[in-house]
Amino acid sequence: MFSSVKSSVVTIILLLVVSLTAVVMGFVLIEYEKLYSDVVEDNLSGLSQNFSQELLPILTSTQSEKAKQISIKDTLMNLDAYKSVFEAKVFGIDTTIIQSYVGPAGKQDILRLNKIDKIDMPLTDDGIKIADGFMFATKRIGESPFALGYIQVVVDLQGPLSASKLSLLSQTLSTILIATAVVMTIAILLLNRLLQPLSRLSSFTKQIDSAKNYSLRFSAAGNNEVVLLGKNINSMLDTINLELEKNKSHTKTLEAQQETMTKLANYDALTGLPNRQFIMDTLRYKLAEARRNNHDVALLFFDLDGFKSINDSLGHEAGDHVLVEVAKRVNDLMRDSDLVSRLGGDEFLIVPESEPTQSELTVICQRILQTVDQPIMIKGVELRVGLSIGIAKAIDVNYDLTDLVGNADVAMYRSKTNGRGTYTMFSSDLIEDYKRKLLITNSIARAIEEQEFTLYYQAKINRDGLLMGFEALIRWLHPSLGMISPGEFIPIAEHSGKVHVISRWVITQVCKEMQVIQTLTNRDLRISLNLSAHDLHAADLYDFVKKEIDHYCINPKLLEFEITESAYLESFQSSNECLKKFGDLGCSIALDDFGTGYSSLSYLTQIKIDTLKIDQQFVKEIDYSSRSRLVTSTIIDLAKSLNLTICAEGIESRIQQAYLTELGCDYYQGFLYSKPLPLEDLFAVDFNFNAEFVEDSEVNLTKVENVYTF
Repeated sequence: MFSSVKSSVVTIILLLVVSLTAVVMGFVLIEYEKLYSDVVEDNLSGLSQNFSQELLPILTSTQSEKAKQISIKDTLMNLDAYKSVFEAKVFGIDTTIIQSYVGPAGKQDILRLNKIDKIDMPLTDDGIKIADGFMFATKRIGESPFALGYIQVVVDLQGPLSASKLSLLSQTLSTILIATAVVMTIAILLLNRLLQPLSRLSSFTKQIDSAKNYSLRFSAAGNNEVVLLGKNINSMLDTINLELEKNKSHTKTLEAQQETMTKLANYDALTGLPNRQFIMDTLRYKLAEARRNNHDVALLFFDLDGFKSINDSLGHEAGDHVLVEVAKRVNDLMRDSDLVSRLGGDEFLIVPESEPTQSELTVICQRILQTVDQPIMIKGVELRVGLSIGIAKAIDVNYDLTDLVGNADVAMYRSKTNGRGTYTMFSSDLIEDYKRKLLITNSIARAIEEQEFTLYYQAKINRDGLLMGFEALIRWLHPSLGMISPGEFIPIAEHSGKVHVISRWVITQVCKEMQVIQTLTNRDLRISLNLSAHDLHAADLYDFVKKEIDHYCINPKLLEFEITESAYLESFQSSNECLKKFGDLGCSIALDDFGTGYSSLSYLTQIKIDTLKIDQQFVKEIDYSSRSRLVTSTIIDLAKSLNLTICAEGIESRIQQAYLTELGCDYYQGFLYSKPLPLEDLFAVDFNFNAEFVEDSEVNLTKVENVYTF
């Protein structure tokens, strides 16, 4: 063992010496290369300067051009004394070549000589240039502005430098080897001295291992680390026999712990219910048994509605409390022979022991929904939680576990789309619905690439009947499915995590088309667009919006983001943080579908919004419902007290308009003024309604004329 340690230490020292030497030599070579290059540059500068002076009288002489060329050639031949010269050329003032010369280096390396002509080296730049291992010296012949031409001398920098560095290395190598040998000799001598006590300790441990004699003790004088280690070994030997006795007792304890761990592996730590692994193993067994006996197995799949909002608003401790309470209620409701398990998160499975009938399954689901719907108290706060249930049967999937769970999941998803707090029995039509959802999900990316999405715009009118802006509404013309409603594909996109792709397309498209709208109207019209709750969770959403605004030179004050009440409150903190950034940028924030979500209105004092949009379900009932009129009036009064702008959507009659005007509504939106129109049709319509608005709040409710229709 110690020889291995010794070898390792020697190797490390050797590597350190070699590494240090290599680093030093690297720095030396770098400095040497720089020094060498500076020397060559100085020499070449002087050489080119001398030849420039020698060529000056030749170019200024009165002899013939042929005689001049011969004289220049003779002068350039003097470069034969310089072995590193590749070539030299004399150029006229118009940069045409008067005479050229191939030096000793060029004659020896024709391939590299040919590369010189491919290097773009301006003649008019006096001085030294380096490129591709060559050094170029360009000198003007004569003084500016009466220069007669240029001389360019090219020398080999790479070859002599490499030879020089190789020579330097060969000269220093012997010195390095001698120094390394001396260092390694000293290191080995020191190691032998240091490792001697360890060798003795190693021999002692081998003796104990071979003899199994735990009465032996290590003896050594001194107070160094090896002696202390020997004493610790002696102490360890004293306790070995005692530990051997204790091990027998520990074995029994470990067996009991193993049993406990097995239970923990099969049961959920939070709720105490069987976990995913246990329920899946049990289902495999039950399905195999049911197949043999030609029996059916029912599976109930449920998860909580809006559970994420509980975690986000009240914290994970509250969420855990809800999970525990729901698990207890459902488990207490079922028979002892029924199996209730937690798959994970807020997802649960129920496997009835017997083969229940359709009516029995209906009763079970109704009892579960009623039981869970009862209030849950958390820190003095009353909380209600709903759930959605999906039911599937094993006989419908030929007892396949994966398909059984998948069908129950599909049925559960249908319950959520039906309004949550419901149950759905799986049927084959759900598969078609699922396939349609899958097709829509998989088509989103292609739809953007193929420009299948289109923006439609619905006008927003103020109290004077003047056009103040538009709401941008996305439309999708699918090549095989036809026109798909946003009410269908947006929830699918949210569920699949692809809604942010659509939202960002809308943001970009609005910014792009906003330029057209402002140009055609020559007015500052505000354009609003909708954001999903999922969009507000994206960390880079603000940066993306800011980039698009800057790119299309959009005034942020003309851009409004609409978010539904339920989406805002689904993740209250993150929504507030995100929308505050947009507000600080200058954008407006509108709370859409107000009044359809949470019953508590206290949150309105905490949110960062500018506009409150009254949901159309209240607007359309104004004509005949006193309750809707009361709710609408209350909403408007509340908004005014909070200094919020009020916008009513879904207006289809003058009666609705007049009533809302009397209450103090600021903006109007609905089919009374315009249905959503594509950009190309938008400006074929006259949106000036001021002549049709009635200033007096009293309106003839039976005779309404000049209604704007499409």
